[in-house]
Amino acid sequence: MECKNFLRNETGIYMSRRALLKGMTAGAAGLVMNSLNVPESIAASSAGKSRVSFVTGTDRRDMIYQALKPLEKEIKEGIGDKQVIIKPNFVVNNIPLCATHPDAVRGVLDFLKPIYKKTIIIGESTISQSGTFEGYKNYGYMNLPNEYKVKLIDLNKQPFTKLWIMDENRHPLGINIINTFLDSQNYLISLTRLKTHDTVVATLTLKNIVMGSPHNNYKKGGNQKGLMHSGQPTGLNYNMFLVAQKSRPHLAVLDGVECMEGNGPVRGTPIEHGVALAGTDCIAVDRVGVELMGFNPEDVGYLQWCSAAGMGNYDRSEINIIGPDPANHAITYKPHEKIEWQLGWKKTKG
Repeated sequence: MECKNFLRNETGIYMSRRALLKGMTAGAAGLVMNSLNVPESIAASSAGKSRVSFVTGTDRRDMIYQALKPLEKEIKEGIGDKQVIIKPNFVVNNIPLCATHPDAVRGVLDFLKPIYKKTIIIGESTISQSGTFEGYKNYGYMNLPNEYKVKLIDLNKQPFTKLWIMDENRHPLGINIINTFLDSQNYLISLTRLKTHDTVVATLTLKNIVMGSPHNNYKKGGNQKGLMHSGQPTGLNYNMFLVAQKSRPHLAVLDGVECMEGNGPVRGTPIEHGVALAGTDCIAVDRVGVELMGFNPEDVGYLQWCSAAGMGNYDRSEINIIGPDPANHAITYKPHEKIEWQLGWKKTKG
């Protein structure tokens, strides 16, 4: 079978790329999810409007706690008897501004302490060859197990499963995805800063999970995360859309106290913002994050495609804000110097 313009999942089913890029109507979205064999719990569309909790201030730890508090009932119900895993965002191990601050983690742990009694896992999967624990040491995480009932793990040391994405020629490309991100018994919390990005405009909560999921064995040429960038910028947007159908956060938390603008996600410069937000619909949380950064929501391809496929609400009219109006606290972040190239995905024809 000719597969030049088709994409195959691990079940061997081929999907038309044009149907996914240009046919994302409500009806087509259901067909997309079924044909990719997406678990029902992941495929289910958001029912009604999404709630995003929004706070402002300067105390990172307290702000994260206050952003989560109005969502306590739905978070507790969502966790049930699942294993809670907090996924911070390091990228690399030696640039503190690019990494999730440990006080943001403390804010989440303060919130979880009275409602979750089992050990909480903090797991990251850095691209740095020195390993994730080097990041834990450099970024001030090593004392967290002495303060809370938590365990630090290197997700790159966990087993993985081969899934299928798209290469630069629109051919199927196998990629090893860490099983932790695929296990339906895990409750994934994505916790990251607001940051600009060098290919898809912004780093937000969905991207933290999706781009953290490819395996890195720390050997030369062993980092699978680079495969996601095949055919960038269109390819990265599209591959993130594909992986998000298998794995995305159950709880999305954005730390916007001190953020990154310019040449993110690691070479940008600091920008003080003084905001924090959280929600159980990561697409909605990221939509508000894009607004806060002063970017055009239509410039972020993967979030729009995920929303069209029923993974969450990207339409601002379908998002209820708990707290002040984010529009009154939006500031304009300096975009990456390659922003015009990044927007090339909008010109892609199926």
